[in-house]
Amino acid sequence: MLRRTLFTALDCCHLLAIKRAVRRNLVKLGMPITYGADFAQTVDQLVQYENAGLDRVMIPEAYGFDAVTQMGYVAARTSTIELAFGILPMFSRTPTNLAMTAAGLDYVSGGRCILGIGASGPQVIEGFHGVPFDAPVGRAREHVEICRMIWRRDRTEYDGRHYQLPLRGGTGTGKPLKLLNYPVRDRIPLALAAIGPRNVELAAEIFDEWQPFLFVPDLVEQAFGDALNAGRSERDPGLGALGISAQTTLLITDDPVREAAALDAVRHHAALYIGGMGARGKNFYTTLARRYGYGDAAQRIQDLYLDGRKTEAAAAVPLELARRLALIGSPEYVRERLEVYAAAGVSCLLVSPGAETHEERLAQMSMLRGELWPKT
Repeated sequence: MLRRTLFTALDCCHLLAIKRAVRRNLVKLGMPITYGADFAQTVDQLVQYENAGLDRVMIPEAYGFDAVTQMGYVAARTSTIELAFGILPMFSRTPTNLAMTAAGLDYVSGGRCILGIGASGPQVIEGFHGVPFDAPVGRAREHVEICRMIWRRDRTEYDGRHYQLPLRGGTGTGKPLKLLNYPVRDRIPLALAAIGPRNVELAAEIFDEWQPFLFVPDLVEQAFGDALNAGRSERDPGLGALGISAQTTLLITDDPVREAAALDAVRHHAALYIGGMGARGKNFYTTLARRYGYGDAAQRIQDLYLDGRKTEAAAAVPLELARRLALIGSPEYVRERLEVYAAAGVSCLLVSPGAETHEERLAQMSMLRGELWPKT
């Protein structure tokens, strides 16, 4: 009944327009899963999403449980969805270890791994892992080169600024090696989580995918255009077009009370990052909000959040920004926003369903895949 009611609210003319946009740009539907819920139940439900047409699952790591262990379990329970790390921090593992991890997951899953990497930030890298946070752009480039070398089974001979194989100045007994096993794929897709201009430029130049965060699709040119254009100008055509995987929250509803509650949750989430994920003057998300044109609000959010006034910080997130970050509202509004994501070149939409029950979340994701976002 829910799906039929929602579908009848979509006039055929606009629905066909969405489908044409999907065929041009929007290909995959994914879903992030978090490390705070009942994991066994989450994966049971994930299998149902897979049967409903979900293309990808993404597991974060941050400073919680490691994502690799969880992803191995997901690989065993699923059969078709892509398995994306979102993200594994570069500083906490060597490039070779990341290459081995991705090749191992690709092996046990039959070629479904997407290796998402990123810098994280100094609070986590230095505070939690105890290693220096330095040269994230240069390290990311060397990670890509080393990972692809390992997957090709080239000998480990690499003389980079940050990584050397074999190590210079060690015992002198290190020797170039090849990966013992033959990988399922010698080009596992690599994604870079990036919002800073230099990292975004690097993603556009050498990565298979770019993973932005707090992504506002109608402001992509304003916030990222120069960096994306610069990176694409240096991109090897053999890599193919740059994919963009963007996260959002979904709640299709005509109920203004439910809509307001869902948008309030988005504002709290945005305040956590804009206000709390970094020290004053060193918060990448505060800077991003400024590039979006919300400079005054970003400063107020950070000041309130770091003063411990988190509820007020969330209230300071402009409602307009919350709406732009999410797919929350009437079927008409969701349809319009999907067209904006299409225009921004998004190739995989990672959707967190916001309905209260699993049954409704599954119904809305099924509708998104079957009627608003069909496979091509």
